[in-house]
This record gives sequence, structure tokens and C-alpha cells, in this order.
Amino acid sequence: MALLELQDIHTYYGAIHALKGISIHVDEGEIVTLIGANGAGKSTTLNTICGLQHPRSGSVTLKGESIQHLPAHEIVTRGVAQAPEGRRVFGRLNVTENLEMGAFVRVDKDGIKRDMERVFTLFPRLKERAKQVAGTLSGGEQQMLAIGRALMASPRLLLLDEPSMGLAPILVEAIFDTITEINAQGTTVLLVEQNALIALSVASRGYVMETGSIRLADTAEALRNNEMVRRVYLGET
Repeated sequence: MALLELQDIHTYYGAIHALKGISIHVDEGEIVTLIGANGAGKSTTLNTICGLQHPRSGSVTLKGESIQHLPAHEIVTRGVAQAPEGRRVFGRLNVTENLEMGAFVRVDKDGIKRDMERVFTLFPRLKERAKQVAGTLSGGEQQMLAIGRALMASPRLLLLDEPSMGLAPILVEAIFDTITEINAQGTTVLLVEQNALIALSVASRGYVMETGSIRLADTAEALRNNEMVRRVYLGET
């Protein structure tokens, strides 16, 4: 049984048909990536999974349990957390307070403390800036904080939306090294990323989205070698 499965999902924004019958699955322990152009429906897919947007039809299941009609905070309690596009840190709170906000559904104080140390081990720069107001952090530091905040929910499934956006190449490499480490520590990852080359370098499988539909689904290696993917998403001629 897949950890996460979407079956024939149709999601709308008013009259706009954003997701047109998509079906994907993510198995325990995988990194799976969704790639595609702006407006393809990648972020809408993540928002549909985590309850920020509810599908008009179709099913979303987590370990076989239907979650598509649950409110977002209940989906977090079931083990799904998202680091959203644009980071969206709490700019007036400091780093530690932002991380504590990620654990808002938890009551296990010892576990929260352990996960705080885990985040500081994964992102030593955040530990150095633990009392710094988040709005004054650099873009790369805010991205680390957004991922760390999601990890504070102790998720089984981590949803990452454009973690490389706006970052210098050296920071992108560091962020993706940490994503690989998070996965190696046992967290399953569903990754939305416009930088298809780096996304396919860390993922085991991938889906290519176009205008709300799944165009291709294959192993990451096969997608890297696909002529259309190489031309359209990897910038090769």
C-alpha cells in the first residue's frame, strides 16, 4: 500500500479547472518529484493533499485512509507537513519561535525538544540565529527555516514547494543535500520543483505535469533521458 495516493483528482478555483483527473502515488521512503511549468498545477496538487484546497471529486488517501475532506490541521496530525512556496515564515517571530509554531499540534515536550535539536543539526545556521527575527534572515536561511518548521510537525510525508526558488546555486546545492539527508533519516518527500535537473537528481521517481494533467510518469533516470523532458525542462537542444 502506498503511503500517499491520489486517484482521479479534480480541483477547481471557482470555475477554473486546475487539476484535471490527476493520479499519483508516493511509497514509504521515497523522494518523488512533480516537475512542470508555472501554472501546471504542481502547487495546487500539494495544497489539495494538505487540505488547503479540497477536490471536487477523486480521492486522497494516506496509508489507505481517506483525507480529502479533512481540514488542514487534522491532516498535519496524521503526518503530512508542507514547506510552502515563498517560505512564508512568521517575519516578526524569531527562529526558535517559528520552529515552535511548526509543532503546534503536538503535546510531547520531549519529542519537540528532540526535533528542535534535529533541525539545528540539519541546519546549523539556524542554531546560530536562533534568537534572530525571521524577517531579517536571508532568503536561503528563510528556506531552511520553512523546511525546519515543517519538520517540527514530525511528518511521515514532507511536502516541499519550490525549495530552490530565488536561491544562489551554492545554497540550492546545500538545501538539496539536506533534503536527501532528511529522506535518509526516514521522512518520505514529495517535491515540487521548477529546477528539473536537480529535482530528478535526488528523486527516485517523477511526474511531469502540464495544464493540470499528468503528462509523463517514470523513474527519475528515465525522465532525465526522455527527449521531451531534456528539451523542454532541462534546457537541452
